[in-house]
Amino acid sequence: MKLFVAVHWEGTQASAAAVAFDAWDAAEATKTFRTRIAHVDTVERGQPDLRALHCVMQLLVEHRLAPELLLIEGFVHLDAEDSPGVGQHLFQTLGGRVPVVGISKKGLVGLPAQCEVVREDEAPPLFVTCAGLDIGAAKARVRSMHGRKRVPTLMKLAARLAKNPD
Repeated sequence: MKLFVAVHWEGTQASAAAVAFDAWDAAEATKTFRTRIAHVDTVERGQPDLRALHCVMQLLVEHRLAPELLLIEGFVHLDAEDSPGVGQHLFQTLGGRVPVVGISKKGLVGLPAQCEVVREDEAPPLFVTCAGLDIGAAKARVRSMHGRKRVPTLMKLAARLAKNPD
């Protein structure tokens, strides 16, 4: 099973949601999971923001999930030098056994053009980064995901479930 995971912040609390799917072009999740995080530590100035890492790990542990691949809204790498983002830390925390694909609607300064994926003509690109999977394969799979618009259907669903966990 593949999981698309999203985290929504509510002050010092958060909620994480995951949608499970088997086929890349799936229009619906096979199952959904939600976790509330009662307290999320603040980020110390000058330190990387890894709050989402802790939320995703809590969701995986709470629901005893062992996905074959994780998709996150965000970045695995932050630039052409592969500076680690949350996705790379997640990949390492999972022992390098579970590929992680990051999808973002916004780019970062220093992110190479090879990370861009256009899913709809004349729409801004999505930005795909990954660990444990070839970037070309990750981009092709993201491009094939269900949804007529720029953002894949399952990415929207995960974000909506995280934002409205009840």
